Amino acid sequence: METVNRLLDSIKDVGRDAVRGGYSRAVYTTPELDLRQWFIEQAQQRGLDVEADRNGITWAWWGKPRDGALVTGSHLDSVPGGGAFDGPLGVASALAAVDLLKSRGVEPRRSLAVTVFPEEEGSRFGVACLGSRLLTGAIDVDKARNLRDADGNTFADVAQANGLDPRHVGPDTAALARIGDFVELHVEQGRGLGDQGPAIAVGSSILGHGRWKLSVGGQGNHAGTTLMADRADPMVAAAQIVVAVRDTAAKQPDARATVGRLTPVPGGTNVIASRVDLWLDARHPDDAVTAQLIEAIYGAAREIAAGEGCTVSLTEESYSNTVHFDPALSRRIGELLPGAPVLATGAGHDAGVLAGHVPSAMLFVRNPSGISHSPEEYVADEDASAGAVALADVLEGLL
Repeated sequence: METVNRLLDSIKDVGRDAVRGGYSRAVYTTPELDLRQWFIEQAQQRGLDVEADRNGITWAWWGKPRDGALVTGSHLDSVPGGGAFDGPLGVASALAAVDLLKSRGVEPRRSLAVTVFPEEEGSRFGVACLGSRLLTGAIDVDKARNLRDADGNTFADVAQANGLDPRHVGPDTAALARIGDFVELHVEQGRGLGDQGPAIAVGSSILGHGRWKLSVGGQGNHAGTTLMADRADPMVAAAQIVVAVRDTAAKQPDARATVGRLTPVPGGTNVIASRVDLWLDARHPDDAVTAQLIEAIYGAAREIAAGEGCTVSLTEESYSNTVHFDPALSRRIGELLPGAPVLATGAGHDAGVLAGHVPSAMLFVRNPSGISHSPEEYVADEDASAGAVALADVLEGLL
């Protein structure tokens, strides 16, 4: 019987990022594909039957695939330079929970599946939870096919090169019907659990959140021959917009807004950019407030851009409303894990996408650093083990 810690240790060298630190495991890159193969091998060692569906989701079945199954799992891709636990902890814990259930002599009364969802982070194609969005119809299929990575490759072309037929991606009612209940275990991406007390919490909700692209247009020119007074420099406007994003969000209680990526075009050291693209992440518990926040940021950006002789446009790339997990399922999980606190999260998850279609719930495992999407993300060995036991207890109680 494998422990979570040994399972994670077996993949500790996959996708290490020598430049950023941590791990870079973007969907359909060698590290992410290696992790998919690792999962398949681990599932088969446990006697689980593995299949990949037409949206690239991997299912490992204990029992025959049937409607109304109990499903658990998470993702294996990462943000650039991410931590070791975001995603893989949930997958490794699900495998360890299967081991625990078998060691207890549990005979499932309904089918159980462990799943791996692709492109949860959206770090390659820009849309988070792409696999579960395709499954549920939460993204337009043509939009998904035409998503592009930083090298200009479309999702359709990359998927096809990796054995997925892009003609068949999209809503899959048959696969969705197989999910009777979905429970995702994940590292906590904050410090709600603190340093003392229970190591496991039950999720209550996910903040509404989305991603937007701001494109600032200016006049490309020579850095040495263009006088400062003659410039329409989109980089200068973009720098002010980044500060405005922070200041606008800071005025709204419970709001979070971040510019995490900025790309100048053409990007030469001795070139005044002709365009600068910024990607904005914004979140708030109230969806109406999120909309107001974006409008305020866009208004500030337009004013800043005009002041620099530039233009700016705003494009929504993805948005998820605030999600409240299934009350009955969460209540049952609370009964199975007495004493576990209830936590909301500001981070998006596949469970949040699925929640609009099937009863879904989440478990969080303590992260004493409170840091995530960073190499400093951490879960103590004993807490990882406690998470696997808690997940096994929940699965046993729901089977």
